[in-house]
Amino acid sequence: MALKGWAQHRHAVDALRASYAAIPPGDTVRLAKRTSNLFRPRAASGFAGLDVSGLDGVVEVDPVARTAEVQGMCTYEDLVDATLPHGLMPLVVPQLRTITLGGAVTGLGIEATSWKHGLPHESVSELDIMTGTGEVVTARADNEHAELFAAFPNSLGSLGYATRLRIELQPIGARVLLRNLRFDDLDELLAAAGEVMRTGEFAGQPVDVMDGVVFRPGESYLVLGRFGSEGPTSDYTGQDVYYRSLRAKATDGLTAHDYLWRWDTDWFWCSAAFGAQHPAVRRIWPRRYRRSDVYHRIVRLENRYGVAARIERRLGRPDRERVVQDVELPLDRTAEFLRWFAANVPMAPLWLCPLRLREREWPLYPMHAGTPYVNVGFWGTVPIAPGARDGDVNRAIEQRVFELGGHKSLYSDAYYDRATFDRLYGGPAYRAAKDRYDPGHRLTDLYDKVVGRR
Repeated sequence: MALKGWAQHRHAVDALRASYAAIPPGDTVRLAKRTSNLFRPRAASGFAGLDVSGLDGVVEVDPVARTAEVQGMCTYEDLVDATLPHGLMPLVVPQLRTITLGGAVTGLGIEATSWKHGLPHESVSELDIMTGTGEVVTARADNEHAELFAAFPNSLGSLGYATRLRIELQPIGARVLLRNLRFDDLDELLAAAGEVMRTGEFAGQPVDVMDGVVFRPGESYLVLGRFGSEGPTSDYTGQDVYYRSLRAKATDGLTAHDYLWRWDTDWFWCSAAFGAQHPAVRRIWPRRYRRSDVYHRIVRLENRYGVAARIERRLGRPDRERVVQDVELPLDRTAEFLRWFAANVPMAPLWLCPLRLREREWPLYPMHAGTPYVNVGFWGTVPIAPGARDGDVNRAIEQRVFELGGHKSLYSDAYYDRATFDRLYGGPAYRAAKDRYDPGHRLTDLYDKVVGRR
């Protein structure tokens, strides 16, 4: 892809500031963007969004310094296309192609390098942010905007919008060589993950990437990979489906590009809900439309029109609750959560992604530096039991995660009361940054965004 260049970037920032200034006080401020990776419906605003059309690219890649200057609305798909020719990748590349750099930082993200490199915002050395006052400031950990730098991750655009980010890059080989290790006991799988996090290797072999899948408590897989330069590769963009290969292959290989997007083609396993994994449907479903943003578009249409839900009701089937969440548990409490989940939530498979913070802690997502965690991801629906409310399963998950010392990401449905939310997500630090950088409260409050769906 062609790089944007600094002149184009400055022009795009000017356009953003002008569109912000044109919004009357009191009107809802939102980005005008075509795609979203949020999984909760939002109330319609009826107002024009901010012009971010020119902030969707890579400004510069420095292969010597291993850094990239990236605009806030640049997708990881476009960023990877710019870095792979240099044999480089971002330290963490979230699973879905259309996640943006700004979105991953202000809304958090994770992937199979997170056991070593933490979360995407931890590879950001500085960023430009347009705040609630319309001013663009440069925030770093060591300058006068260090408070904003610290509070920006997990603020979901309620403190401002990233226009430029400087991020670290790391080398990646042309191939990613994988071992799919089956475990019949969850404790043994998690002990193996802990060994990798302590030593950087497993069974005498170095590990660069690590994640896993739980099909049921007695059948789970830890996928360990290392970067290489050659070897045979599989193709999961055609008839074969990636997650099914874990059961069939003890070893595997993918090109670097295909590895980074291995989960996107079938939205992990969620494409089955649209028939895209049925062999006959898959043969006629064009490859270019087998990707997460297409599936997400279908979901948005269903949320708007409820066609499938009406059909289910006519067939006499119960309404279903959306359970789409990522939660982080301390490593030593993860097996307990997984067993509770299997007993209480009829949903599988589940994704596992070990992680640890790199150096410091972040106030709006207060995990402990030095503590190993595991992200558990689960995405689907469950039937609403007679007498139950829509949301009861999500509430039970929130409570169990809290009891086990974990957190959950805020890209989907949340049901916390405000006091609990403030306690879990750095309320005092958030309010201090909000008062300083959005004193007129022109940007929607974080709690109102997440729980109020504004």
